[in-house]
Amino acid sequence: MYILDGIAYAGNRTPELKVSGVKPMDNYLLWVRFNNGEAKVFDFKPLLEKSAFIPLKDIDVFKGVYIDYGIPVWNDGDIDISPEYLYENGQNERITA
Repeated sequence: MYILDGIAYAGNRTPELKVSGVKPMDNYLLWVRFNNGEAKVFDFKPLLEKSAFIPLKDIDVFKGVYIDYGIPVWNDGDIDISPEYLYENGQNERITA
């Protein structure tokens, strides 16, 4: 049990998942390191048709990814994606970053 903001919760509190490293790769792949020490590769191609991510079709925009408060962002923060989504949908691969 843990207490957060005066509310008691059952179970153990899990740390918030954050991105601690990110590297754009060829073919719209994104290498991501998380604050739990794991690294995954996320294939961005399926998301490029979604309206929020269409600007990332421009490879120069895609390669402009950076981390802001543990979240990968593009275009001065106009585009972002949650660390949890990247973690759940990324592939465990050994890639040299």
